[in-house]
Amino acid sequence: MTMPITDQNLQSLDSRSRDIFRRIVDSYLRDGEPVGSRNLSRMLPSSLSPATVRNVMSDLEHLGLVYSPHISAGRLPTQKGLRFFVDAFMELGDLSDDERRVIEAQVKASGSGATMEHMLTEASQMLSGMSRGAGLVLTANHEVPLKHIEFIQLEPSKALAVLVSQNGDVENRVVELPPGVTLSQLHEASNFLNAHIRGRTLAEAKTEIARLKDETKTALDTLSQDLVERGLAVWAGSESGLPARLIVRGRANLLENVTAQADMELLRHLFEDLETQDGLIQLLELAEEGSGVRIFIGSENKLFSLSGSSLVVAPYRDKDSRVIGALGVIGPTRLNYARIVPMVDYTAQIVSRMLR
Repeated sequence: MTMPITDQNLQSLDSRSRDIFRRIVDSYLRDGEPVGSRNLSRMLPSSLSPATVRNVMSDLEHLGLVYSPHISAGRLPTQKGLRFFVDAFMELGDLSDDERRVIEAQVKASGSGATMEHMLTEASQMLSGMSRGAGLVLTANHEVPLKHIEFIQLEPSKALAVLVSQNGDVENRVVELPPGVTLSQLHEASNFLNAHIRGRTLAEAKTEIARLKDETKTALDTLSQDLVERGLAVWAGSESGLPARLIVRGRANLLENVTAQADMELLRHLFEDLETQDGLIQLLELAEEGSGVRIFIGSENKLFSLSGSSLVVAPYRDKDSRVIGALGVIGPTRLNYARIVPMVDYTAQIVSRMLR
């Protein structure tokens, strides 16, 4: 049974274990084949016996970083092991001047006097040729009125914002979620937004939700002030420098006063609405801004539901620095991440520059 991978477990890896793990991953990314203890012991600068290397490999397997694909003693990195390698060890290469010139020349040549679609298609084919993976481009007109929006949770801290425009175009954007957002909250946000965004662009939808928030806040302030003046509630916390909060008092009187009870219930709903609208505005801002280069490994890549694949993707922006699409490379988990990440990033930068 493998142990759950935690920061504490990974920090406990000594330099020898880390070195052996890195060589297993390097070998996999280079050859795609499992590597055994005998071959590893020959690679290592220190003179470790195959038996010692086998013990370390067993510890790495226990941590869930490597596995044995069959009965042989060779090991391959697990999906979690690859993620750990990318996050903790991978040193991004830098594109050579020649590679930068090739990318810039091809994007500019394809964009000169051509449509944006033609330029993006050429950029995708170029990435495919340079990476030996599949080039990927997601496009959408940022100002097209929306028909539908949906947030699909990919993992606790990430979601896919699916934007469907009225002309039928679909755009997917990976967004970082605020801490603690639940699946049911994302469903509720999608349902609420779809009742208010039809026919509006993302920017207009955000303005509309902000207007609803202002209306809610005005109603909340008016009702709160009335309750305080009637002696049924009191604001507290402001004197201590903390955010003011409403404290209800005279609960027995409230129970006898049907109007006061209804007011308190309305107050509770208004507080909830205000909190919801704050969250909705934050989600819309995330969908609008997108994110930088992202790496999805194996089943993390629910975006395309391709088993055993990895995705490296970066957003490109218009003249107002708004995200209007994304491009990248999709391929096997043994992609050359160190080379492809800067390649995708630089191509997105050049495309963004051309669109300005």
